[in-house]
Amino acid sequence: MNELNGGASLMPLIAGMAFAVVGLIVWFFVNRASVRASEHIRLLEALLEEQKKQNAILQQLTQRVGATEENAPEEPQAQDFIRLIPER
Repeated sequence: MNELNGGASLMPLIAGMAFAVVGLIVWFFVNRASVRASEHIRLLEALLEEQKKQNAILQQLTQRVGATEENAPEEPQAQDFIRLIPER
């Protein structure tokens, strides 16, 4: 009878160890997902900063081009027959 009672007392210990192993596996995957999400956020923030820099450069470029077009004298447009669009 002692042998049966000894085996029954090991069941809670084995169940506790199984829950601990399952808990560690779940924690591993949750932690891994969290780290990956944090890295994605960091990369997206870096892309946002680069995009802001590119937008500022593009804004400066368009202002320069607009200023040169306003100061440039207008050329008389040539009256070529090439520019005519035939009607169908």
